[in-house]
Amino acid sequence: MLNNIKPKTGRLLISEPFMADPNFKRAVVLLTEHGDEGTVGYILNQVGNLVLNDVIPDLWDAKNYIYFGGPVAADTLHFIHRCYDKLQSGEPIGDGLYWGGNFETLKILINTNAIRADEVKFFMGYSGWDQGQLDRELEQNAWMVSDIFNADLIFSNDDDKLWRDVIMNLGPKYAHISNFPVDPSLN
Repeated sequence: MLNNIKPKTGRLLISEPFMADPNFKRAVVLLTEHGDEGTVGYILNQVGNLVLNDVIPDLWDAKNYIYFGGPVAADTLHFIHRCYDKLQSGEPIGDGLYWGGNFETLKILINTNAIRADEVKFFMGYSGWDQGQLDRELEQNAWMVSDIFNADLIFSNDDDKLWRDVIMNLGPKYAHISNFPVDPSLN
C-alpha cells in the first residue's frame, strides 16, 4: 500500500498519479461515510460547467459551481458545508464539516446572502464503493489516504493545486509524487 492510513469518515482519498479510471484521474475524495456496508465520498477537485442556479432556478443569484462528485447517481445533487451554526443541520464528518442538511433552509440562506460561497460545496453524483471494494483498491495502490488537511482545502477552487497540496501534506516521503507528470509518456 502507498501509505498505512486507513479510510474513515472525514478522511481524504488521493488517487495515485497515473489512475487509469478517468472519473478519478488526480482526484481528491472526501469520505462522508465508511463502514461495513461500504464507502461514500465526493470528488473535491473536478468542477463542472454548471452553477447552482442552472439546476435550481429559484436560487436567483447562486453562482456556486457544481462539482462532479462521482459517477454514482450523477443526476442527484449533494452538498458539504461548514456552516452548521447557520443551517442547524447536516451529518458531522469531522473538523467542522457536515454532509447534507435541510435544503429548504439552505436555499433561504443562499437567497438572502447569509452563506458565503466558501462555506458550502455542491456535487452532482457521488463516489461509492461496495463492502471491501475500497480495501482491494488500496491494496492495489490505487489510492493514498490522508487524515491531515486543513478544512479550507475542501472548499478550494484550484482543482489542480488541490491534488498536489494534499499529497504534500502527507509529508516529505510523498512530496516527489506531487511532481509526477499527468502523462509519463510525454516526459
